[in-house]
Amino acid sequence: MSEATEPLRDLVRRHREPAVVQTVRSTAAAVISYVVALQLSSEPAPLTAPLTALLVVQVTLYSTLTNGIRRVNSVVAGVLIAIGFSALVGLSWWSLGLVILASLVIGRFVRVGEYVPEVAISAMLVLGVTQVTATAWDRVLETLIGAVVGLLFNFLFVPPVWVSDASAAITDLAGRMQKLLAHISDQLGEHTPVERAAARLHEARRLDHDIVQVDAALRQAEDSLRLNPRVKEPLLSRLVLRTGLDALEICAVILRVSCRTLTDLAKTRTAGTFFPPPVTTELQELFGHLSHAIGSFAELITTQVSANAEEAESRLATELATGRECRNRVARLLLDGVRTDPEHWQLHGALLAEADRILDELDVEKRSERLIEELDRHTREAPAGRRWFEDLKRRVRGSVRRGGSGAD
Repeated sequence: MSEATEPLRDLVRRHREPAVVQTVRSTAAAVISYVVALQLSSEPAPLTAPLTALLVVQVTLYSTLTNGIRRVNSVVAGVLIAIGFSALVGLSWWSLGLVILASLVIGRFVRVGEYVPEVAISAMLVLGVTQVTATAWDRVLETLIGAVVGLLFNFLFVPPVWVSDASAAITDLAGRMQKLLAHISDQLGEHTPVERAAARLHEARRLDHDIVQVDAALRQAEDSLRLNPRVKEPLLSRLVLRTGLDALEICAVILRVSCRTLTDLAKTRTAGTFFPPPVTTELQELFGHLSHAIGSFAELITTQVSANAEEAESRLATELATGRECRNRVARLLLDGVRTDPEHWQLHGALLAEADRILDELDVEKRSERLIEELDRHTREAPAGRRWFEDLKRRVRGSVRRGGSGAD
């Protein structure tokens, strides 16, 4: 008995996952639209209504609205094309070809997006019946019923905000980057064959795939914030996550370059560590600070509680400051080494420059400046009636100034 109910229990446990939410919401909206269409349409089986609801209802309110409008446009365009053709010609192979051609061409001009094939489908279904006019308007009515039910469903039962899923994905990405930095730090303290260094390089390259997945989760979160009455400041929330992910993506690229540098260094070392013991110790400390800084940065951009954000920002500032001090010590030690052994100074300098770039990319002030720039850009692109973006920008600037005075 327990084995039989396990799938249901698993569904309950995963009730907030997008796939589960989409399944439940689409099913409910389709059934409701079919019941309504039975009362209003003369068709005995008005299946166009639930079909429209299935295509209209999305995981987020924003995507539901945009899909609903495009869906209705595509069906109405197809029906009008079918009515026009039915008044001139009957159904034959060449008229069918003309209807499909005209529908696909017109679909590009009415801006229905991915629903261009639906224009041709609607035209063919309507053209293939005997009483074209009556069936055509029944199909339009059913489509409107499905679209309206889908839209009302999302207005009455507002979809979840998927920020937590995007935040979890960003946190997981940061954790993978921290794990890679830990592996780099470990291999600095012992002899590293080329094969092991290359394995770290492959690990760094796999971060690209992780970033693609995080970006998809973030796009869904951004859509869930648009037009959602649960969110007071959707623009600022979206920009904090988006700019934060951009910074982590750049850091991932830098880490991949660092792994490439260490792989090249491994080719020059048949025995022993990459660097003398004093340099190795300082470099391991530097990579440790970089790891902690990435973790604090991820917590800063994903936290929803201001007190936790201030604590994460404080830890990040501390790690960056300590990391820069450690970087300067490494630079002095490497400079002394160059004077005695200048053979591989290019690789040593590259490794140091890559650490510099990560420290710069995670900088608190740089992050605030990027947020302000993005708010400025959205303000310039927004209509005159949406100048409330200026209030968000001033709020960010105010928090930056307060943060700066606190740091002093």
